Amino acid sequence: MSAGSAPASDAAGYTVRAVAERLGIPTATLRSWNRRYNIGPPQHRPGKHRLYTEADIALLGRMFRLIQDGASPAGAAATVRGPAPRLGDRFPLLAAAFTLETRAVSSYLEAHFRAFGVVDTWDQLCRPAFADIVARQGAGEGCIDVEHLLSWCITSVLHRTNPPPDVPAPHPVVLACTSGETHALPLEVLRAGLAERDVSAYMLGADVPTSALTDSLARHDQPAAVMLWSQQESTALTSAVRLCLNAGSRVLVGGPGWDSVILPDAAERVASLAEAIDYLS
Repeated sequence: MSAGSAPASDAAGYTVRAVAERLGIPTATLRSWNRRYNIGPPQHRPGKHRLYTEADIALLGRMFRLIQDGASPAGAAATVRGPAPRLGDRFPLLAAAFTLETRAVSSYLEAHFRAFGVVDTWDQLCRPAFADIVARQGAGEGCIDVEHLLSWCITSVLHRTNPPPDVPAPHPVVLACTSGETHALPLEVLRAGLAERDVSAYMLGADVPTSALTDSLARHDQPAAVMLWSQQESTALTSAVRLCLNAGSRVLVGGPGWDSVILPDAAERVASLAEAIDYLS
């Protein structure tokens, strides 16, 4: 059988070239998807031609359409390989995280974010997963690396699934951790939740000096809404709050660091991701 010819039966299978011509996808891409995402013939047959079945071709066709609609190859592969994850089912996520399988963690997260959105994924999947990791740390297990890997995967997936909107927000929104605060993941999630509503935000990230807040607010031609995040009381700086208020900004504070801090009357506390998105939208 020539490389481009179709076999007489599904059992015989199709060569990679035949599938590439049928779907309009380069052979190199098909081989990459087969190797990276296990979409296609089994990988454990060295020295033999690996042939695609009709079922393989159907999966590849669905995967290709998802990518054309904006999904990443990893997310599309996770979607076509099986049903969407169950809402809040963190155990497959934790299993992949504790074996440091970055691609599996990212694929699972991407499928969940696309199926259930930012707020439900954060509240019902990610936060409980972190709580389990922290509990295992408290029991003496060394798994800070797992916590960091999961944080990185969440951030990288959100950059793909919820990139900044093309159109700037009518009123500037600034997201910043206070000086000395390094836990920027909650702000990354907030930025993605706003993007899900087509609201853009200026993400300044971790450990933003108070003087840098002054510089950032001065770049806008109208007062900004500012979210200041503090994970711990030592970084809950009321000086940063006052500076933003003096610049005419609406100031929101989030994070457990602010719980015991006396704030200026004009500052507003937010207790949840959904509340913060509602305020800033």
